[in-house]
Amino acid sequence: MAEPLHPARIVFLLQDLFFGGTQRQALELAARLDRDRFAPEFWMLAAGRDFAPQAARAGIPLIWLSASPKVTAASLRALWKKLKTDRPDVLVPLTAVPNIWGRVFGRLQRLPAVVGTCRGGGAIKRQHERWLKNCVAHHIVNAAPLKDALVRLGRPEAKVACIPNGVDTEYFVPPPEDLRPVREVVLCPARYCEDKDHETLLTAFERTVAERPRAELWLVGDGPLRTRVRTLATRSPVRGAIRTYPAAPDPRPFFQQASVVVLSSVREGLPNVLLEAMSMGIPVAATAVGGIPDAVEPERTGLLCPPRNPEALGANMARLLADEDLRRQYGENARARVLEQFSMETMVRRHEAVFTQVLAHRAG
Repeated sequence: MAEPLHPARIVFLLQDLFFGGTQRQALELAARLDRDRFAPEFWMLAAGRDFAPQAARAGIPLIWLSASPKVTAASLRALWKKLKTDRPDVLVPLTAVPNIWGRVFGRLQRLPAVVGTCRGGGAIKRQHERWLKNCVAHHIVNAAPLKDALVRLGRPEAKVACIPNGVDTEYFVPPPEDLRPVREVVLCPARYCEDKDHETLLTAFERTVAERPRAELWLVGDGPLRTRVRTLATRSPVRGAIRTYPAAPDPRPFFQQASVVVLSSVREGLPNVLLEAMSMGIPVAATAVGGIPDAVEPERTGLLCPPRNPEALGANMARLLADEDLRRQYGENARARVLEQFSMETMVRRHEAVFTQVLAHRAG
């Protein structure tokens, strides 16, 4: 089949461009697509411009469908009109609200192709996959449990591509020896939301401090539960050892200060922050949910425990803080694993293969 005369327009439909793992991964993907074959764009349903400068530098057109801080009826009307008058070759909705309305409107507008995505542990339920799974030409998920869940719902396995997140291993590199952390900092770079279960983490950290009195917990992020989590932190018996910071466009300065990176999630896809930490040679203490066990090898790159188990999580954090040699070995193993299994190049090429497949099917 002859190559198209013009690059295919790939529109990524996002809720916003606030700092977040999905937004960061979308930016990394769009910036690296082969521009001879694909022309990426970002459409946003709500305000939020944290990543706008990086997207602009990558030459990605940015279109905000609403100035509201939240998705409103006006946002959805604007999306309907935009799809009617400016039809993309492939629409790729990301996160729950875009996946719901992008699919519904895409089906009603008879768009050429919609590629649905599932990226978080709660995505199957939040995106109403039971009813909307067949409104897309193909699915892309970032963790095997998400693919398994879609197949159990009746989605053909051949129409679900499991593509793990990629990490820029030339950007997230281990710090020089003289910049390695000298304090016992446990870093949690995570959005303040129910899935991340910061409450369990705060309880677990009390257990850690009982064994490691010099331990510090740094919480980095934003989100709907920010006030609640920060209030819990100020009421903690070890509140003097807890710090909170807003999310930042470049998380590397936080990683460089961390001896351990922790996630206490109850639901996950494949968290970017764990791959970034591993790429920088930092051992991980996390819960064994979603795609985390696919990335973190227990007793080799980090330590895993069941969700909502503060005793086990606190003990794992304390164990890593207590043993510098263990941290160094796990960190070296983690860096090697990311280089082998989670390169950005592999992630991009596999997305391009899916886009090529759905475009070819449409042409056929």
